[in-house]
This record gives sequence, C-alpha cells and structure tokens, in this order.
Amino acid sequence: MPEPDATSDATHAIPAPGDKPALAAKPALSRNVKVLGWCSLLNDISSEMTFPLLPQFVTHVLHGTAVDLGWIQGLADSVASLLKLTSGGLSDRIGARKPLVILGYGLTALVRPLAGLATLPWHLTATYVTDRLGKGIRTTPRDALIAETTAPSQLGRAFGFQRAMDHLGASIGPLISTAVLALMHSNPVAVRWLFFGTIIPGIGVVLLLRFGLQDVPPHELHDKKFSLSLKPFDGNFRLFLLAMLIFTLGNSSDMFLLKRAEDLGMPGWQIPLLWLALHLVKSSGSIAAGAVVNRLGARPMIVAGWAIYACVYLTMAFLTSAWQVWPVFLVYGIYYAVTEPIEKKFVADLAGRERKSIAYGWYNFAMGLGALPASVLFGYLYESLGALTAFGFGAGMAAVAAGLLTLVRAPRPEVSHA
Repeated sequence: MPEPDATSDATHAIPAPGDKPALAAKPALSRNVKVLGWCSLLNDISSEMTFPLLPQFVTHVLHGTAVDLGWIQGLADSVASLLKLTSGGLSDRIGARKPLVILGYGLTALVRPLAGLATLPWHLTATYVTDRLGKGIRTTPRDALIAETTAPSQLGRAFGFQRAMDHLGASIGPLISTAVLALMHSNPVAVRWLFFGTIIPGIGVVLLLRFGLQDVPPHELHDKKFSLSLKPFDGNFRLFLLAMLIFTLGNSSDMFLLKRAEDLGMPGWQIPLLWLALHLVKSSGSIAAGAVVNRLGARPMIVAGWAIYACVYLTMAFLTSAWQVWPVFLVYGIYYAVTEPIEKKFVADLAGRERKSIAYGWYNFAMGLGALPASVLFGYLYESLGALTAFGFGAGMAAVAAGLLTLVRAPRPEVSHA
C-alpha cells in the first residue's frame, strides 16, 4: 500500500485496526508567554513570602487595626490599577512594551525589601503603595504582550499558564516563610528578614526580563496614539466594566480573610500554609480553566466564579472554628481559577484585534476605582459592625455584578489562521 502524500489531511486517514487515534498537538506557547510566566513565578515567591503575614505584622508588631489594613491594601491596589490605564496608553505611544515591563518589575524589586524597616503602619503603607506602583506600570503592557504574541484561539491557555505560574510562585513563598518562622521560633523579627530576602527573587525577575523577553516590533502595534478614550469600545465592553466595578466594590483585600482565620484562633504558623493551599488550587485550576474556556465560554465561567465568591464570603461570616477555614479557602481558590485568566481573555474578545493595550488599561482602571473604597469600607464594617455585615456586603455586591454580567453579549470567538 503506498504511503499517503505528506500534504494530505491527516483527519481523512483511516487508522489500522488496533491503532489509537492520534491527538492533535497543541501549539506551543510563545517565548514571551513562557518568560513572563517564569517572571510571575519569581515575583510571587517574593510577594507571598510576606503577604500572608501582613495582618499579624500590622496588628501585633506595628500596633495597627483592621482599618489600617484596609487603607494599606486599598490605597495600594487603587494606585496600581489607576496607573495601569495610563501605562497601557503610554506603551502604545512609545511603540514598545518591554521597557515598561522591566521598569515595573524593577521598581517592585527595589522597594519591597524596604518594608522590613517599617515601625508604624504608615511606613508600611508608603512602601506597599510604591511596590504597587511597579505593578501598575508593568501589568497592562505585560498582558498586551501576551495577547499580541498569542493566537486568539490560545488566549485562554496563555493567560491560564501565566496565572498558574503566578500562583505556583505564591505557593512557594509561604513555604519559605513557614521555614523561616520555624527556624526563628515565630519571632516578629523573622518577618523583617523575610522582607529583606525578597530582593533575591526580585533581581532574578529583572535579569530574566532583560535577556529573555522579546518586544513587539513597532510596526506590529495597532495604535500608537496616546488616547484614553472609551469611544472605540461598544456598550458591551462598557457594561462589562460596570459589572467589574460593582464586583470590585465588594471584593476587599484577601488580608481580611487571613485576619478572619486568625480571629477564629488559627495559629500564626498555619497562616502561610493556608495561603499555600489556596495558591495550589489557584495554580492547577487556572490551567484547567484556560484549557476549557473555548468550550464553556468566558462569560458563563466568570458568572460562576463570582457566584462562588459570594458563597465563600457568606460562609466565612458564619464560621465558628479555625479548622473550618481550610475547606472554604480551597473553594475560594476555584473562584480565582475560573475568573482571573478568563476575565483577561474576555477583555481581549470584547476589544477585538485593535487596542488590546488600552482595553486592559480600562479593565484595570475599573478594578482600581473600586479597590480603595472596597478595602477601607470592609475594614470599617469588620471593625465596627462585625464579620457578618462585612462579608455579607461583599457577597451581595458579587451577586449584583454577576446578574449584570449576564446582560453582556458574548462576542464570537476570533478564528486563528496561523
């Protein structure tokens, strides 16, 4: 029997008896996606070495309150998200993404260790806000690079990989902090040394970007004009932004979930392990979500994720023992997995081929607009009226946002001809 021609369609070949059907190989992720994924891993090792310990550090070492926690996280996230809007337009203007990505990660690597010198809550606020300035500078150009170097049919997979690497790094960070706390017998000074140690993975990120990341050539950028207008986007995209804003108003910092665990009696050494378990679910779930989004659709997955968030927040309000926090945190990881990478894919779908950078800027702006009042309000409600009121408010806002999102018309997926 003659061999089939090499150019013939493999799907028309008749397999011999007993042969297993060949599976189509998935296209490899681009170099930029892989490099940025590894950078996310290293950066989150640095970040999550200290983040789960911040509630204890603020309240026990710096003698702050839940309201201080709200200001620290809310102000930092708002500044970062508002800057993401202008950084997207600026990267279009200069015709390059890489310089802003390096600048953002470099600023974070330089400033984060300085938090170890804090003696008052406002000291930590200043360093944390500057840290998040770096996040604001780098995030939109980074997401645009991923979108512009990935086929439309692979966007869910690419963002799923990036978020999975991010969460994998966030799983390693708490292991390091747990080991340091154990060696130093939970001495408060250990947290300061952890802050100082974040410089090591931070330097690794900058070196990896400098020598591994490939910028998009200027002629491939679709729009170099520095414009922050919403005019190019239809009502569908604007309705999605409104839903994001409402959801974010009830989406306070995860530091309050850790504080709730501590208030329920969870020992300090278990907090990093709880954070580790959460990020393991996030990491594995992000890859799975990115793989199935083209079958299930982005909008239904986001709606389901926001519904899970509402249920988790309501449940957290009624917990009575520390051990009950563990299963709730694992379910909370599912919320992250089915929303974080999928929201970014949905932004690309709604924006179309043009103006992806500024679309991500507006997406982050909507979240930034709600981040400050969300955490400050939650801190006030938690401190003054208790956990039920605070967590109930977050659950209610998530439910309203999910209902509004169902009105957004899902665009037809772009077909890749690569």
